[in-house]
Amino acid sequence: MEREITVVDLTRLAAGGGSGAIYGRESEDLDLNLVRFAPGTGVGEHINREVDVAVIVLSGTGVLTVDGVEHRLEAGRATIIPKGVRRSIQATGSEPLVYLTVHRRRRRLWPSAPTRQA
Repeated sequence: MEREITVVDLTRLAAGGGSGAIYGRESEDLDLNLVRFAPGTGVGEHINREVDVAVIVLSGTGVLTVDGVEHRLEAGRATIIPKGVRRSIQATGSEPLVYLTVHRRRRRLWPSAPTRQA
């Protein structure tokens, strides 16, 4: 079986603008997303109960808040955010915050047939 290998220029993609997840790629096992937020914007507080997420910062600065504790983000920093924690990410500074997320592929939501009542 031949497998497709794709190499992308993350710097070029990040420079193209946009907000939120601006590029995504998935394999049978992994999801990869390039995320970009303008200063003052980001991902609101939420809990991901399904997967741990690696975050690798490519450029800009920001704040990752995990269970109320703030962690400074800047180019070259990386972390793994465990599933089940309350978290948010906000871009700070004068340039966009650009980061890569990598995690185990999530289950997809599929429609289901209604169950029959006896």
